[in-house]
Amino acid sequence: MSMIRRAFVYLRYVHDGFRRTEHIYMVVVSVVIGLLAGLGAVGFRKFISFVKEVAWHNDTYTLDYLRGLPIWWKILAPSAGGLIVGLITYYFAREARGHGVPEVMEAVAVRGGRIRPRVVIAKLFASGICIGSGGSVGREGPIVQIGAALGSTVGQWLRIDQQRLKTLVGCGAAAGIAATFNAPIAGALFAVEVILGDFGVSQFAPIVISSVVGTVVSQHFLGDVPTFVVPSYSLVHANELFAYTGLGILAGLVALAFTRTLYATEDLFARLRVFPPIQTLIGGAAIGAIGIWLPQIFGVGYEAIDQALTGSIAWQIMLLLVVAKLAAVSITIGSGGSGGIFAPSLFIGAMLGGAVGKVVHSFWPSSTADPGAYALVGMGAVVAAGTHAPITAIVIIFEMTSDYQIILPLMISCIIATLLATQLQTASIYTRKLLRRGIDIHSGRALNVLQAVSVKEQMRSDIMTVAPQDDFMHLISSFMDHPGNLYVVDDEKHLLGIITLDEIKPAMADPSSLSGVVIAQDLMVEKDFPTVSPDDSLADVMKLLGTHQGEVPVLRDERLVGVIRPQDVMERYNTELFKRDMAHSMVSAVSRESKVGLTPAVEGAVVAEVPVPARFVGKTIRNLNIRQDFGFSILLIKRKNSQGAEELKVIPVPDYAFQPQDVMLVLGQSRDLRYLKQGIQRPGQRGSAADRHR
Repeated sequence: MSMIRRAFVYLRYVHDGFRRTEHIYMVVVSVVIGLLAGLGAVGFRKFISFVKEVAWHNDTYTLDYLRGLPIWWKILAPSAGGLIVGLITYYFAREARGHGVPEVMEAVAVRGGRIRPRVVIAKLFASGICIGSGGSVGREGPIVQIGAALGSTVGQWLRIDQQRLKTLVGCGAAAGIAATFNAPIAGALFAVEVILGDFGVSQFAPIVISSVVGTVVSQHFLGDVPTFVVPSYSLVHANELFAYTGLGILAGLVALAFTRTLYATEDLFARLRVFPPIQTLIGGAAIGAIGIWLPQIFGVGYEAIDQALTGSIAWQIMLLLVVAKLAAVSITIGSGGSGGIFAPSLFIGAMLGGAVGKVVHSFWPSSTADPGAYALVGMGAVVAAGTHAPITAIVIIFEMTSDYQIILPLMISCIIATLLATQLQTASIYTRKLLRRGIDIHSGRALNVLQAVSVKEQMRSDIMTVAPQDDFMHLISSFMDHPGNLYVVDDEKHLLGIITLDEIKPAMADPSSLSGVVIAQDLMVEKDFPTVSPDDSLADVMKLLGTHQGEVPVLRDERLVGVIRPQDVMERYNTELFKRDMAHSMVSAVSRESKVGLTPAVEGAVVAEVPVPARFVGKTIRNLNIRQDFGFSILLIKRKNSQGAEELKVIPVPDYAFQPQDVMLVLGQSRDLRYLKQGIQRPGQRGSAADRHR
C-alpha cells in the first residue's frame, strides 16, 4: 500500500511540475480529451447498432425492411424504447433528457463548465436506446453532450481552473461533432460559435487539436468516408442565386416553425401530469403510428436524406416528410426522449431544398442544377437558421461534400435564413430552452469588456468651443489651432451645435469675402449627432460608433464637459482585453502553485489571493486607494456565494464596491501582504484610506 501511495505522490509531483508549462499542458490535455471523445463517439454509434439489432432484428435496417414489418412491431419498438429512456433519465440523470446542447451551454455559462460525470453514461444509454428503437432524433447532440461531459470530468479531476475548464468542455464537444461527421473544422467552429461563443486564440487552439484527434480516432475505427455520398454540383446559371435566395427565406421560416413546434409540444406533454416515463412511452407510440405510413421518420433518417440528395423522391412526398419529421422530432423530445436536433434539421432541410429544387428544375431545366443541389443547400440553411450558427453550417456542408462549387449558393441561403430567423426570434433552438428556464446565457458571459468602464474614465476635456456669433475667420483659426470638431456653446456651456471640417470646406475657396458675413451659427449642425453622459459605459459608445463616425460629445446636465473619440474607445478595449487575459493567467498560476494561493513574482513581489477584509466591504476601490495606501494592484476579484462556491470573476474598476465573500487577486510586495489581509495601513503611511472612509 505504501508503495502505491509513493507512486501516486510521485506522479502527482511530476504532474504539478508539468502543469507549470501552461500551453504544452493544455495541448496534452486536449489530445487526451480528443481521444476520449472520439472513442465515445465510436462507442455510441456501436451501441446504437446493438439496440437496432435488438429492437428491429437488423442493425442496418433499410426503408424497405421497415415497410415489411408488422404494424404492431412498428409501434411496440419505439414505445418500449421510450419507456426505458424515461426510466433512465428520471432516476439516473435528468440532464440526459432532450437534445443535450442547451445543457452543455448552461454548464459553460452558469456552472463554470462543471458537468456531472454520470451524464456520460446516462446520455450514452438514453440516447442510444431512443435512436436505436426508432426515436426521431439525431446522434450529434448526444455526442456533443457526451464529449463535453468527458472534457469537464477530466478537467475537474485535474483541478483545472474555471476559465480553462470551459475550454475543455468545448474540446470535448468539438471532438464529438468532428468524429460524427468526419469534419474537424466544423467541429471546432461549432464549439466556439455555439458552445463557448468566444473565438479567442487561447480557447481556439486546444479545441482545434481535440477536433483533429477526434476525427483521427473516428477514421481509424469507422473509415475515412463522407457522411453523405453526393454527386458533384455546380452553379449552372447566375440567376439561380434568386432561387437559392428564396430557399433561404423558406428555410428561415421552417426553422422558426421547428423551434416553436418543438417547445409547444414540450408544453403539451408537461400538461399531461403523468409519470414522466409514461410520457416517453406515449411519445414512442405516437412515433410508431406516424412510422406506419412514413418509416423515413424513424431514427436519424440518413437513408431518406441520401434519396433527397439524389433526387429520387417526388416533391410532394418531400414536403409531406418536412411536416412529418418536424412533428415526429417534436413528439420525441417533447415527451422526454433523448437525442439531438442537428440531424433532424439536416433531414428537414434536405426535404425542403429537394422539393424546391424539383419545382425550380421543372420550370427551368437547362439553367438550374439538379434538385439534389438544392437539397444540399437546404440542409445547411435550416441548420444555420435553427442554431443561429451560419459559419458552422456552411463549413460542415462543405466538409461533408468536399466540393467548392456549391459554396456560393450555400453561403447565400445560410446567411439569408439566419438573418430572417434572428429577426423573427432572437433565441436559437438551443438558447430558447434556456430562456424558458429563466437563464439568459449572454448576460452570464462577459461579452463586452467595456460594459464596466465609464465614459468619464476615457473622455477628453481638451475641446475647442466657439460662440454662436464668432465670425468665419475665427472659426478657421480655431480649426488650425485645434484639429477636430468645433463645438458651439452658449455662455453656460450648453451645446448648441457642432461644426465639422465638412461644413468649413465649401467656404474655404474665398474666406476673406465671408469674413463678417458668415458666423458659427450659420454653419453649425444642430441635430443628428449622438451624445453620452459621463456615467454611461463605453459599451454604449461602441454601439453609437457603429452608426456614427467621429467624436461623440459628453454632456452633463446639457452642458458640454468633454468628448470621446473612436481611437480612445479602441485603445481602452484592447487594454481591457489584455487585463482580462492577464488576470485569468494569474488565476491559473495561483491555483497551480499552492494551497495558500501565493505565487512568487519578481524582486520580492508576489501574486496572492486575499479575502476582502471586513472593513473594505461596501467601499469602492477608488475610495480605498489600495494601490497607494497598501502598495498592491488588484488584478481580479473573485466573487463567492454564501456557501463558498465561486460565482463569477470581476475585472476591477475604480467604482467597484466590495462585497462579503469577495476574494482579491493582487500583485505587490510580500512584506506588505499581512497589512492588506488585515486592512490596516502600512508603516509610514499617515492614515489609510480604509480608516479615512470608515
